[in-house]
Amino acid sequence: MKKIISSIILSLIFTHVIFAQNSIDLSGKWNFQIDRTDAGVVEQWFKKRLNEEINLPGSMPEKLKGDDVTVRTKWTGSLYDSSYYYNPYMEKYRVDGKVKLPFFLTPDKHYIGVAWYQKEVTIPSSWKGKRVVLFLERPHIETTVWVNDKQVGMQNSLCVPHEYDLTSYIHPGKCKISIRVDNRLKDINVGPDSHSVTDQTQGNWNGIVGKMNLTAGSIIHFDDIQVYPDVANKKAVVKILLKSDKLKNVSAKVTLSAQSFNTEKSHTLLPISKDIVIKNNTLSLEMELPMGDKMLTWDEFDPALYKLKAKIECGKNSDEKEVQFGMREFTIKGKYFYVNGNKTMLRGTVENCDFPLTGYAPMQVEDWERVFRICKNYGLNHMRFHSFCPPKAAFEAADLVGFYIQPEGPSWPNHGPKLGMGQPIDNYLMDETIRMAKEYGNYASFCMLACGNEPAGRWVAWVSKFVDYWKENDPRRVYTGASVGGSWQWQPKNQYHVKAGARGLDWASSMPESMSDYRAMIDTVSQPYVSHETGQWCAFPDFNEIKKYTGVNKAKNFEIFKDLLEDGKMGDLGHEFMMASGKLQALCYKNEIEKTLRTPNYAGFQLLALNDYSGQGTALVGLLNVFFEEKGYINAPEFRRFCSPTVPLARIEKFVYKNNETFQANIEVAHFGKTAIKNANTIYKITDKWGKVLAKGLLSTKDIPVGNCFTLGSVNFPLNSIEKAQKLNLEVSIEGTEAMNDWNFWVYPETVTIDKGSVYVTDTVDAKATEILKKGGNVLLTAAGKISYGKDVQQYFTPVFWNTSWFKMRPPHTTGIFVNNYHPLFKNFPTDCHSNLQWWELLNRAQVMLFTDFPADFQPLVQSIDTWFISRKIGMLFEAKVLNGKLMMTSMDITSNLDKRIVARQMNKAILDYMNSDNFRPQTEVSLETIKDLYTKVAKKVDTYSKDSPDELKPKKGDKGL
Repeated sequence: MKKIISSIILSLIFTHVIFAQNSIDLSGKWNFQIDRTDAGVVEQWFKKRLNEEINLPGSMPEKLKGDDVTVRTKWTGSLYDSSYYYNPYMEKYRVDGKVKLPFFLTPDKHYIGVAWYQKEVTIPSSWKGKRVVLFLERPHIETTVWVNDKQVGMQNSLCVPHEYDLTSYIHPGKCKISIRVDNRLKDINVGPDSHSVTDQTQGNWNGIVGKMNLTAGSIIHFDDIQVYPDVANKKAVVKILLKSDKLKNVSAKVTLSAQSFNTEKSHTLLPISKDIVIKNNTLSLEMELPMGDKMLTWDEFDPALYKLKAKIECGKNSDEKEVQFGMREFTIKGKYFYVNGNKTMLRGTVENCDFPLTGYAPMQVEDWERVFRICKNYGLNHMRFHSFCPPKAAFEAADLVGFYIQPEGPSWPNHGPKLGMGQPIDNYLMDETIRMAKEYGNYASFCMLACGNEPAGRWVAWVSKFVDYWKENDPRRVYTGASVGGSWQWQPKNQYHVKAGARGLDWASSMPESMSDYRAMIDTVSQPYVSHETGQWCAFPDFNEIKKYTGVNKAKNFEIFKDLLEDGKMGDLGHEFMMASGKLQALCYKNEIEKTLRTPNYAGFQLLALNDYSGQGTALVGLLNVFFEEKGYINAPEFRRFCSPTVPLARIEKFVYKNNETFQANIEVAHFGKTAIKNANTIYKITDKWGKVLAKGLLSTKDIPVGNCFTLGSVNFPLNSIEKAQKLNLEVSIEGTEAMNDWNFWVYPETVTIDKGSVYVTDTVDAKATEILKKGGNVLLTAAGKISYGKDVQQYFTPVFWNTSWFKMRPPHTTGIFVNNYHPLFKNFPTDCHSNLQWWELLNRAQVMLFTDFPADFQPLVQSIDTWFISRKIGMLFEAKVLNGKLMMTSMDITSNLDKRIVARQMNKAILDYMNSDNFRPQTEVSLETIKDLYTKVAKKVDTYSKDSPDELKPKKGDKGL
């Protein structure tokens, strides 16, 4: 036994030594110097010793190299809201040494320009006669390499490793490698808002991250191996490009073998070999790899993977290469995608390259696996990478998890560069996607490809050629020209569309329901339609998140927003605002996703995004924070109820009823599992807020096919047994599966007695109201439509879209309401602490009151949550001690058309019942003049101060940089 163990140890040591002899890890200390004037080439810095040190891999910001951020910093990105530079309030954040930015995260250091990196390595004598390659996994952006003072070449790629053949430049013994890295956007300008470069997301950093090494190998080598699965015929076609740098007319033998590695079922293929002759330094060949009857396929449900080992032998020269692949075919039939012949619907999110700790995308598989598994726990199966391509680790992780991904060329060719205009971006973007396909094309998860995001110029003709090229050259995935918004032109050559237009909720103009879908927007489209950047519903910032920004970028934008909230005398309400607005945000996502799932022939959606977006004014659109962590108001099991492979759906005409009506819901299902569900029992139950079951039953027993809009039955529940106003819940589940979904609805008495009692009700502060207050009486002011102080705040039922900074105060300005639902007033008006669907009647487009002049400790009963860029104390219902009496005031309409507006009627009753009870004891004193000012005072207009970018930040004439 000891001999066996010793043999194993010796074998491992020998293998390690051999590997070490053929590879030199370049991580560690490098000499370093910033080249601010770009003089290094002329002054031949590659010949001198650089005067600083830096540890690589890493970026300059990670290593605290570069410049402190000031108001003079030139950013990579469009500053749509330049108010920061002009707003007097922001003056304290513009002081050198104390700079805080509101429109994106604030980096510790920033530098755009040239920097040099230099290292001396010792090349072993055993490398003589071998092919030596320098591998830099992800430099940013352009590299130029010198070896022993001789220039090797230059490369510019944001998507794939930079690899240099050093064979002719290197020799045994000490060798000096100098690398010039330039992160300016020069002639090749991908666009300042491209997520591959912009400060809105990862940041435009200078450095080299990921693996860095020198390798020595055979002069006869595999230049490229691409595996083309043929699932129907149970084989894979392997296309190989061989190179022989110095030898011609050489005979060799190529051997292929493969084995599964990540599944319980093991599958090993018999090796196949082929004798070849390389005549003129290169040879292209194809080999068929029979997969056999035990072939394992890859999809979101069973992501089986293989490792292909390719070996070429030519006398003493040999080379080996390992390729990961899956037996997967991603195709289109009609308006749906099919994976290995099985219909699927994409449930996706957009990855925006927001990684605050490092400022760049993770380079380790486990980091990406965490992200994809979180997304999968939330019921998603797809991710689009907005105008950037992730590193190899992301593809490997998506393969392991079973996740369909759409990387893009690293460009948002807009706000400067334009497609189809003969600019360098035309060729660069095409070349980048070709490089991407070569580097990552074998990964099973790489199912879709777009050139980038929302282009400008004569772009339709350009993307048409782009799609035509890829359809002809690589059938392993499907192609769209560009991911675009609703106002962009149609792309006639697309195999599928990623486009806005069939998304959103129309709650600004009509009451919530779950009958409608998006079919009218996509009926005339022949190809699969995937919604572009669905959602974008905002929640209030989570200030507890600030402490988590321990890396290169700090959440000083959150610090500014926290200051604004404290200045508005609401500093203790940050968490409550976040939770209440988050509940509304989750409600909006639920209803929008369900509307998508109800739509026939809809190929899928792409959220923007499951996690928050740190830039473009700070877009808090995520149900998770930027770190993919839960915020507290919804978790994965709750989200999976309406976002998963199988989702029960209910078509409900309305969510508010009188108790002389019958609640009706037509139940259907969207099922995009791997197979049909046989003999499925669909059951329902209706419960009250305490979980008491009021009704339950079996809706149907039937087979559920793969697809959506499949009817399961109807629920009809007479409401005459419900005597008091209350919230009920309908839950539908499919036995034997995890599929379960639910919907709240509200029931109010048909007949309501409204007793004013001793309360004087008026819509203005008239003489009678004043006299009653003087005498210690009770007054209710119903001031809907009469408010002046606060009328500039536009409130919809839905929350802020993206954010009010990026869109210059485009309405709505609020993110829902915060309610102390334990207050006795709400005894007869069932509510949560947040906006829910029954509130639509009272909140949508309703006026708010501005409480700037009220006492600091004043708190309204129904508080609207203002945009976090201003954080005014606003609301729609409050109580106060005024003169000697007690006053209640509301800007909600609780008086008109009450026969049809039963929620308003119930609120009216609840207010009056409360005011006539012993519980009506307002705590805060407010002057009568302050009350009157709400009718007459005009708030200072919100000045966005946007005046384009400050002059000192604009590029100078002839400046090749930004």
